[in-house]
Amino acid sequence: MADVDSALDAAGLQNEAVREYVRYWAGVTGADRVEVVSASDDARLIQEALDAGELLPAGEGRYYSRSYYKDTARSEERTIVATNNPEDKGVYNNWRPASEMKPLLEDLMTGASAGKTMYVIPYLMAPPGSPLEEFAAGVELTDNRCVVLHMIRMARVGVDLINNLANPDSFVRAVHVTGDLENLGQGTPDDKRYFVTVADERTILHFGSSYGGNALLGKIAHGLRQAAYDGWASGRFLSEQFMLIGIKDKKTGKDYHICGGFPSASGKTNLAMMLPPDALGDRYQVSFYGDDIAWLWVGDDGRLYGINPENGAFGVAKDTNETTNPTALESIKEGTDVVFTNVAYNEKTHEVWWEGRTKQPPADLDGWLDWKGERIADRSEEDKDAPWAHPNSRFTTQLDNVPNVAADYNDPHGVPIDGIIFGGRTRDREPLIRAITDLPEGVYDGLTLGAEATFAAEGVEGQLRYDPMSMRPFMSYDEGDYAAHWLKILGGVKEMPIFAHVNWFQKDPEDGHFLWPGYRDNLRPLLWLMQLKEGEVTGRETAVGIIPTKEELNLDGFEGDTADLDRLLDIDVERWRQEMGFREGHLKQFDRLPEEIWEAHRRVAKALDEA
Repeated sequence: MADVDSALDAAGLQNEAVREYVRYWAGVTGADRVEVVSASDDARLIQEALDAGELLPAGEGRYYSRSYYKDTARSEERTIVATNNPEDKGVYNNWRPASEMKPLLEDLMTGASAGKTMYVIPYLMAPPGSPLEEFAAGVELTDNRCVVLHMIRMARVGVDLINNLANPDSFVRAVHVTGDLENLGQGTPDDKRYFVTVADERTILHFGSSYGGNALLGKIAHGLRQAAYDGWASGRFLSEQFMLIGIKDKKTGKDYHICGGFPSASGKTNLAMMLPPDALGDRYQVSFYGDDIAWLWVGDDGRLYGINPENGAFGVAKDTNETTNPTALESIKEGTDVVFTNVAYNEKTHEVWWEGRTKQPPADLDGWLDWKGERIADRSEEDKDAPWAHPNSRFTTQLDNVPNVAADYNDPHGVPIDGIIFGGRTRDREPLIRAITDLPEGVYDGLTLGAEATFAAEGVEGQLRYDPMSMRPFMSYDEGDYAAHWLKILGGVKEMPIFAHVNWFQKDPEDGHFLWPGYRDNLRPLLWLMQLKEGEVTGRETAVGIIPTKEELNLDGFEGDTADLDRLLDIDVERWRQEMGFREGHLKQFDRLPEEIWEAHRRVAKALDEA
């Protein structure tokens, strides 16, 4: 049995509520040792992981990890929100009673860390001194050293963050136990994995994984699910799966900040790390705040403010290259202490590769292993075209490594939000950008956000897979209450951000080419949006929002086909009328949906009928 108190004393962990929590779970899990970690332990832990074979070198100051082949992504069907109130049950949160889930998880975790070290990770999901600091503190207990290394990159980690809490008992209790990965019955009726957020008790219990969002509990479980519940229960803030960027007009000196939600495979990370087109680079600067989570609240001055609660980026490697995201490549170069997961790895040269990194994979197969650790040179003819890297392979790097990270990204007061955008991958109907100036219509647009089916989700032709505010996998309470909370928080704002819907993926219906070049050119419609907010342009009114005229877009140095802009800056009324029927069915799923949302739906439907 671990000597818990001696380990906590040696680390200087003085918060008695935390000490009691650690003692309890050390007893449940049966860990042999307890070790409290801080960010300053990173180099030592990396060396220990290298010595143990848990990490492999991937160049100077770069590391590679490989997870169990059945443990490579979030598992939504095993992810549960549990509370003590049945009214918290929503369409998407997979709600179960806390009284059922807590004993089930404790039983699974009993003795499951025997022979292992329990690492105690005190962390903060916000800059110290933030107005939301009381919701940001957490302590993750894990029996997996690689999870510690990822957490050090993704959160602010240190004993001092927990010792001096205004309320010593106000921290998220997050327990992660890896389990016997080879004998958990993944994907069978006997699946033993459970990823549970007991939201009204601020407790997270995850069993049966060592991967990503299933194991880095500060990220999705705390930063999104728990924080969303806390924001609603307190009535003080929103927690959303939003990217956050800054745009500076160096000519006028004006700064703008835009956040927004994008379903999977809709370009969120590339947008968050975007650089200006070369022709606009002398005038405009784009700053990165975050690519995955934003916490939003109303400041004392009545403006909406936002922060990225994370301290790092957990990016998808696939298709990341010099064209799509040069900023990401700079963030994971040698010397950044990046950790790659489930990409292809060369055991001789220590290189890494993934699909889309280059047009063709390395021609010399000597030393190359795929994401399962199998030799690519030994593949059969039948398997020769299988992916080298897992489609969900990742890189984990700290924000300080991002070359255009905002100078004030660590400012506890956050930044004022000027625009809230939504964007899904749709081949038709959605124009390049449409702005919305009405609050209920903006929230309505977010609730009906969706994207065409990807490899991860099948859909009906012409119908989207709806992903409200891009929060479908992270909802922690009823969607009708969620909509009402959005209206309440934004309803208290004195200077309303402008809403917009963007779409980089419209295609020509005849030859299938993308009508918009995307990537760095995506700055152009966002500049127009800020000009519209400032009253510098007027756009063109349509039934679904304000669309730019071709003349209003800054096309300096634009290398796309301007002939495609006519289609990009118009709407297909018949397709929109079809969409309204789909939206009505989607919204009818939600209990207690505010009447303001239904009124917005009817207004848009009526305008389309009259178009």
